Formats: sequence, structure tokens, C-alpha cells
Amino acid sequence: MRVLLIQPPVRDFYDTDVRLQPIGLAYLKAAIAKHLPDIDVIIKDYHGGCGRKTVAIPKELRYLSEYYPVADKSPFSTFHQYYHFGKSFDEIEAEVAALKPDVVGISSLFTPYFREALEVAARVKKQTGAIVVMGGSHASAVPESLLSSPSVDYVIRGEGEKPLVEFLRRIECHTAVEDTPNLAYKRNGEFIYNPIGDNFSIDELPIPDLSDFAPATYTLAGKPMTFMITSRSCPHKCSFCSVHTTFGTDYRRRSLENVLEEIILRYRQGYRVIDFEDDNLTYYKQTVKDLCRRLIARFPERDMQFVAMNGISYLSLDDELLELMYCAGFSHLNLALVSSDKTVRETTKRPHTLEAYVKVVSKAQQLGFKIVSYQILGLPNETLESMIQTLAFNARLPVLLGASPFYRTPNSPIARGLELNEADFVKARLTALAIETESFSRDDIYTLFVTTRIVNFLKGLSIDGTTSLPELMSRSWPEPRTRLGFDLLTQLSETGSLHFSTTRGFQQNPNFRTELFTHVLRESGEISCQNGTTISVENFGRRTVSRPTRMTSAAEVPLN
Repeated sequence: MRVLLIQPPVRDFYDTDVRLQPIGLAYLKAAIAKHLPDIDVIIKDYHGGCGRKTVAIPKELRYLSEYYPVADKSPFSTFHQYYHFGKSFDEIEAEVAALKPDVVGISSLFTPYFREALEVAARVKKQTGAIVVMGGSHASAVPESLLSSPSVDYVIRGEGEKPLVEFLRRIECHTAVEDTPNLAYKRNGEFIYNPIGDNFSIDELPIPDLSDFAPATYTLAGKPMTFMITSRSCPHKCSFCSVHTTFGTDYRRRSLENVLEEIILRYRQGYRVIDFEDDNLTYYKQTVKDLCRRLIARFPERDMQFVAMNGISYLSLDDELLELMYCAGFSHLNLALVSSDKTVRETTKRPHTLEAYVKVVSKAQQLGFKIVSYQILGLPNETLESMIQTLAFNARLPVLLGASPFYRTPNSPIARGLELNEADFVKARLTALAIETESFSRDDIYTLFVTTRIVNFLKGLSIDGTTSLPELMSRSWPEPRTRLGFDLLTQLSETGSLHFSTTRGFQQNPNFRTELFTHVLRESGEISCQNGTTISVENFGRRTVSRPTRMTSAAEVPLN
């Protein structure tokens, strides 16, 4: 029997280039090989490394055309074209037909891309007639949205290793599959949902099988990168997160020996970067400290680099752990602040304190970490003022701002009780700017999002000593992109309007609220660069700045 596991392409305004390795499918392949070694399993990643092409914006997102109207070449740009990232559906159909699979498993991880997964299912059915089973986070949260398709035979909810093994074992033995734990299916027009059963214990799960990918397939700064998890689920219960829908509420960690075995194997296979994708990597601090000590001993020359792009809870970090992480090969920290407002943190059930956060940022910056702090813009229970407070708070710290406009994830606590429809699913992405309330408008969220781009532009400058934004705007900058950024800020200060920079010249951005931007700068007072120097920004817009140089032409600015 041949089983084909597919990561589908996606369609959006942008793509996360580096977090594409289908580690979940690699876990499934390894589990099948361990328990059903006679089954031939192939993984096809039809998303990563397959290029992109422009496609039409779906009708549910057409309102975004006024927010992303032109190809902006400025340092403050957001999005423009809507793309298909990955192989075309026609190419996928032809490849699947040639492989002649008996069973096809399709990953449906992210809700806004469920249509792409269903299109792959339709092409599979058309060409092969194979049994189609779908799984992943979206499949676990809203299985009926997939089962409604005539091309989908089954959905596996929750963790998939043991259910898929049991499902395939029943097919091999020619017995009924309908009693498989976690399985959802159709019977006489009704959806049937089997109870969720226990998965294999976390240390019994085999190391993910990456044999379908060359080490150079996924890279970070040119180095071969792979993905790991040391735990499943999360002990926290943040209201906007749906992790428990897939992994349950039982937080489980792999043994230290098990984790080290995988890291050493990946090094031998040629990987030089490991991204820990845990939902809570450092919850058990002592265990992570022990891991770091072992990594320091095993790679004393820092031959391996470690990152945690899914974010780290600053509540579980202390000085010793930060020092050990840096010595072990961590160089970047992605911290999830979410909000600096105490009420917002309490209502979203985030057990964090600002004092702990500031202490972590200070120590990490001293050690040399590059820090990104993530803020959610537009939580339903948040006010515009509290969002400004958080943005200004982080502006004063030596961190880059990672702003993510809020969207509702199906079956997350904050979305339970809401009847989300297909249009809501399509809008469940940060690019959609989907949520408006009585406290803030879409223009507000868009303006704050662009504001983070401007603040990060200033934070990335290499300057010596304390200075002011008007003084920086009066300088002559030799690098075209930096010069363009300050030209646009000067224009904003003098005219009150932010402009796009296009190949045809400068075009006013009609949805950018300048008064909101200047409010953020006044609240910030100063911006801390990544190197620790500060820029006073409170006087921006209060006086005209004299520029010694001409306005930069968009044609002078590199496109990357």
C-alpha cells in the first residue's frame, strides 16, 4: 500500500519563508514506518520552495484593495499582490496521478488556507480515487468544513500519529475503519465524530522522518535548518490560542536524552540550525538549563544555531537560563508580550508581569540577543489607548516590534460560542485586518501596523549616542533606502500625510491616520535602537525640518 502525505500550497499577500518544513507529516511518516513497516510513505511539500504567482483576491478580502493599493517600495511597506505560494494545482494533480497512491493524507493546519487544502483533495479524487483523509489544526477545530466536501472521506482530529496508524492498519487488514479513535466521517449525510483517544506517549514517538527533504531544502541565513518540538500542548490557557484543540490540555515533555538524540542526528545529517516550535519551550526552566549545558558540552564551538520562532514565554526566563541559552547557540529571542495593559493580560488569561518582561529584555540585550517582541493589535476586549500604550512601551525598549493584527481562530476560547462561517475562516489571517469594534476601526489597526514598520526602521539604525528624530531627518543619508525613509518622514512631518513610494512616484496613503501616529510618538517619548542608543521622537511634526538633499526617487531604491 502506498500512502502519500501532502502539505498544500497557500494563498495570501505574504508567506513566512522560513517556517515551512512539514514536521507534522514527518512525524506521521516515522510513526507509520515504526508500526507498519510494509507501507510505502511519501511526503510531498507543495508549499515550500515552489515559488509564487499572482492570483485574484478572493471576494471576502476585496475590501483590502484600498489598504494595499500599490507596490510600495518604501521601508514602511506592508502588502500589495495576492499570491499563490507553492506548486500549481495542475502540477500537483499531475504528480499525484503519477504516484498512484492508495491513501492520501492532506494537512489542513491553518484555517484561512482550508480552501487550498480542499482543492488539493478534489484534484486527488479526480485523478486517483484514493482514500482522502485530512488532519491538522483546522481539521481538529472545524472538521465539518472539510467533511462537507465530497472529495474528503475522513478527518482525523487531534494528534494524528496513533489514529493514522490504526486507520491504516484496518485498511491493510480489510476491516472497518469507522471505529478508529479521533476519526470523523460521514454516514447517511450525517457527520460522525469518534471520541478522542490517547496518542502514543511522547517519548515513544519516533524521531520525525526527513528523508523526503534534502538538508538544503529549508534554510536560515543560508544554513540548513530543521524543526523540532520538545513538548506538546501548553500549560497556559490564553484565550486567543487554539493549541489545546489539537494537543489537548495535558502538557507533555520529551526526555532530555530523547531530545539530544534528535539534535545529534540532525547535526550528522547536515543541519546547522534547529527551530524549536514548542508552544512553551522553557516552562520547565531546570530541564531547559540542563539541555543547554549538554548542548554547550556537545557543541563548544557553537556549531549549531538554535532559534524558537514560535515564541518564548518570558515568564519562564531568568538570568541563568538566558546566559546558558546564549552560550548554547541561541542568538535571537521572540517574546510574546501581547499587551502591556494589565486588564488585557488578565482577560486573555496570560499570567505574565511587565516587571519580569523588562528584566528579561534588559538581560537579553546585555548578552547580545536580537529581540523581537510580539503584540496583538485589536483584541476584542482592548481599547485603542491600551494598544498605543503597548506599542509605546516596546518602542522605549531595545526590541523590534512584531505586531500581529488579531483574527479569530476557530474553537479558540475567545471564539467559542460564535458561529463562524466560511468568510470568517478566510479572514482568519493577520493580513485581513478583520476585526473592528466600537473602540477602534480598521484604519486604526492599519495605522498602528504601519507605525510598527516606521518604528522598526528607526530601531534598526546604527547611530552613536542619544539623538532626536528631527536631527536624524536633517542628515544626508548615503544609503538609498534609508534616505527614502527619512524623505518620507520629512514629507509626513511637513504635510501631515504619509506617502507610498512607487515606480511612478509618490502617492498619498489615504488610510494612514497621522494624528494616531504622532500620538504614539508622544506616548513613546523616545525610541530605543537595537544597539541601546535612543532617539527622542516627542517633537516630531511640531516644526518644519530643513533637508539638505533632494527627495529620493523610488527608482533609486533597491527592491529588496
